[in-house]
Amino acid sequence: MEQVKIEDLVIGTGISVLKGALCFINYEGYLEDGTLFDSTEKHGRPFELVVGSKKIIQGMSQGLLGMKEGGKRKIFVPATLAYGDRQIGSFIQPQSNLIFIIELIEARLRE
Repeated sequence: MEQVKIEDLVIGTGISVLKGALCFINYEGYLEDGTLFDSTEKHGRPFELVVGSKKIIQGMSQGLLGMKEGGKRKIFVPATLAYGDRQIGSFIQPQSNLIFIIELIEARLRE
């Protein structure tokens, strides 16, 4: 099975992300051909998520683990850990691998 591939662009200095952490991120999501399909800039605010939650794709959760506040990562998410056989909107076709550039603004660890 394919794995998430992580490239640290900037190593943060804050709290390290663990499963269950509440995170605030800025991101850009790309298809493998370089097409931008989504970004927090488009929405005008950071994205809030809980790592490991079913509300976000599995590959994004895996890519955030161990990341530190202030860090920036490029995360390659294989289709099996993204949307699999589903088409999402007009850009993301079934079996699409995705690439995210993620900046971790804040992480709050929860008990």
